[in-house]
Amino acid sequence: MEYRVGIIGLGYVGLPLAVESGKLHKTVGFDINQIRIDELKTGLDRTLEVEKNELDSAIKLTFTSNSRDLRDCNFYVVTVPTPIDGNKNPDLEPIRKASELIGSILKKDDIVVYESTVFPGCTEEVCVPILEEQSGLKYNEKFFCGYSPERINPGDKEHRITNILKVTSGSNSATAKRVDEFYRSFVSAGTHKTSSIKVAEAAKVIENSQRDLNIAFVNELALIFDKLEIDTTEVLEAAGTKWNFLPFRPGLVGGHCIGVDPFYLTQKAESVGYHPNVILSGRKINDQMGQYVSQRIIKMLGQKRKLNANSKALILGFTFKENCPDTRNTRVIDIYEELVSFGIEVDVYDPQADKHQVLNEYGIELEDKLMHGYQVVILAVSHKEFLDLDWRKIRAETDIIFDVKSILPKEIVDGRL
Repeated sequence: MEYRVGIIGLGYVGLPLAVESGKLHKTVGFDINQIRIDELKTGLDRTLEVEKNELDSAIKLTFTSNSRDLRDCNFYVVTVPTPIDGNKNPDLEPIRKASELIGSILKKDDIVVYESTVFPGCTEEVCVPILEEQSGLKYNEKFFCGYSPERINPGDKEHRITNILKVTSGSNSATAKRVDEFYRSFVSAGTHKTSSIKVAEAAKVIENSQRDLNIAFVNELALIFDKLEIDTTEVLEAAGTKWNFLPFRPGLVGGHCIGVDPFYLTQKAESVGYHPNVILSGRKINDQMGQYVSQRIIKMLGQKRKLNANSKALILGFTFKENCPDTRNTRVIDIYEELVSFGIEVDVYDPQADKHQVLNEYGIELEDKLMHGYQVVILAVSHKEFLDLDWRKIRAETDIIFDVKSILPKEIVDGRL
């Protein structure tokens, strides 16, 4: 098969895929954000996932925001976000819109592959009917579908799309083979072809649900050990001397995957009459950790008789993880809002986050430079810039240092997870 590829969505997932595909196959990278397209055409990727030389190496890749440029494609890959709404219900609007777009240009024998995280069954229950309605074509007769879950880890320069084993699937055996062959053409780590689209969808959603639950367990340990006046990090280090102890650490759980994907599975489970107690309990624990951090800091200020109308705190880091500009679903916002609710003035400094994006999405104006004179300094994200700071100097001029990431020397912090 000659793959003429159309990638729908050029974010953290779509762009690296488009670049690798574009080294071998004629590939059109499509995004509705014209500013994003203009930047990519100049070699700028503001997500920092792809360098200019990598973009230049994809000699068969073109970028566009015009859906007409996708008409010649015969192999579409959907990599749009699948977030949750304010009530923590799956928001399928982006994937529906992408399906409508593809359906309007779909042709006989075309293949549509979804990479976006969804609940098991979503591709065939939600997306396929849209494709059929928009195109007038019959599924598995005139067009075909597949699912291959993304495994991108934003900011990770070691685990890239080419060296992460790729799960693949198709709506029939012939399509599954074509989908698998496409990914094997550039994924050196190989592929794992599943028996059905639904199996591949389920595999994706449980990958991050499993990690979410493991973190929830150690977060609950942190809550317990705090009451017992035991240092959680010391306990985990001691337990970690056993060969099969899993090295999870407590912390904030945000981002576009771990803090979101479990809700896709739980909603689907409830729709078939099963209430997933363990998964939802883990989510409840992880969602309260920002508030817990803030309340510990308030308690420390009270104990030191430093809590007053002039109390001021600095949060270092706002992205959802270290050394990455991604602020989607960051739970640092929970620390910020809880401290503000106690009347504390809070500044946030993050040299890696997009100031305009943070202001538009969260209403917070990030500081332009690192300032001093705070009663409280909170290390919320362990960016490399923060690890190089003179923390002993900060210790000398600060009443409370709280280390959310538990990476600073224990003797210079007042609290840590």
